[in-house]
Amino acid sequence: MSRAIKPLSDYHARFQRVSDYIHDHLDQPLNMLQLAELAHLSAEHWHRIYAAFFGETMAATVKRLRLQRAAAELAQTGAAVSAIAKKWGYPNVQSFTRTFTAVYGQAPASFRETGQHIAFHYTRPDYQADAFAVKLVEVSALELVGVPHQGSFMEIGKAFGTLYGWLGAQRLEVRALRSIGVYWDDPFAVQEKDLRSQACVEWNPAQIPEALITAPLEHRQLVGGPYAVLQYQGPYASMHAAYRWLFGYWLPQSGREVADAPVFEEYLNSPLDTAPTALRTDIYMPLRALR
Repeated sequence: MSRAIKPLSDYHARFQRVSDYIHDHLDQPLNMLQLAELAHLSAEHWHRIYAAFFGETMAATVKRLRLQRAAAELAQTGAAVSAIAKKWGYPNVQSFTRTFTAVYGQAPASFRETGQHIAFHYTRPDYQADAFAVKLVEVSALELVGVPHQGSFMEIGKAFGTLYGWLGAQRLEVRALRSIGVYWDDPFAVQEKDLRSQACVEWNPAQIPEALITAPLEHRQLVGGPYAVLQYQGPYASMHAAYRWLFGYWLPQSGREVADAPVFEEYLNSPLDTAPTALRTDIYMPLRALR
């Protein structure tokens, strides 16, 4: 008796369970056999299937995500390097330092003291006028399809994992679609657990029929109009410094005002195959039209 052929959507559902579990348990030991059981796949072959499905090995996924979380804590908290190393699964500081340095190009302590984010830990008069390139552009209304996320903006990768998994299940080429993160709330005004964001790609009905957009995916529209676009290069963990410069220096001296619309980011390359220091992101700040 022959077995039924498993549709691609079945594999997507299996790996979505694995992806969600990894994101939710990054600060805990991850048992690879347990993850294989979660995916209902052969422990002997599931690594090969995972790597083919996601474009990187399971170990690479876990390493990348843990290092992103660790970099964010180095940049944004005063926690001891030893505590951060232990939290993200490293047996000692030496092991953490070797791995972090190989990926980020700086030792953890050096990244905290001299990384890109540190240059902007000043009061407003000390901002560097030429720290970033900003251009003014007119943006047409954007039609998006995405997966909502609530919580730390640094953890939106989980929602992108869900989105890309769904796109893969539909046999859509992810790299052919603009990758966009929409950030609805101000992290200085809203508690971290309540922050709302959305992992999106630009929606083209010819590529993604509207009938396919079902939960957890949502269709969104971003208003068009004038935007200030800051061109950022570097680790996502340091991007908050670019936001402080954009809102704390560029905006006041520009004579412009922020519009009542969310900020969004466009990711121009992928952390799957790009070093953190080479990641390129365009940050779009909506502006009120000049009268």
